[in-house]
Amino acid sequence: MSSSSLPYHILLREFEFPTDYSDVINLWQNAGPGIHVRRSDEELEIAKKLQRDPDLFLVAEVDGQIIGSVMGGFDGRRGMVYHLAVASTYRKKGIGVLLMNELERRMKLKGCIRSYLLVARDNLDAVRFYESTGWELMELLIFGKDLA
Repeated sequence: MSSSSLPYHILLREFEFPTDYSDVINLWQNAGPGIHVRRSDEELEIAKKLQRDPDLFLVAEVDGQIIGSVMGGFDGRRGMVYHLAVASTYRKKGIGVLLMNELERRMKLKGCIRSYLLVARDNLDAVRFYESTGWELMELLIFGKDLA
């Protein structure tokens, strides 16, 4: 879905640090049960992430207000998607699809041939969204470990 078919103009652009940080954190914190803001989302950690691939951190704006975001990463072998979020009043209008399509396009340009994302089991809206956009459920165990 293109932004031209919506009743407002959506601007997709790269995240600007530190200007956008507080608005994006606020979006994530109010996105509902699917996004967990943790230590890796603190300002210093986001600054470190942006050293690697700032072109894979996107925001969607309407009238200068950030109403959506997605953060991606590419390590040279696989891609990873983090924190797709759209403000509740703008959901189910194609903004998540626009953000994901642009992120996937940018990953492909970097040579990424496969990407992953994580979804909490009880986040059924996200599960349905990703399934409807071609993502496949993988039966894996996920391990995590704090290193600092």
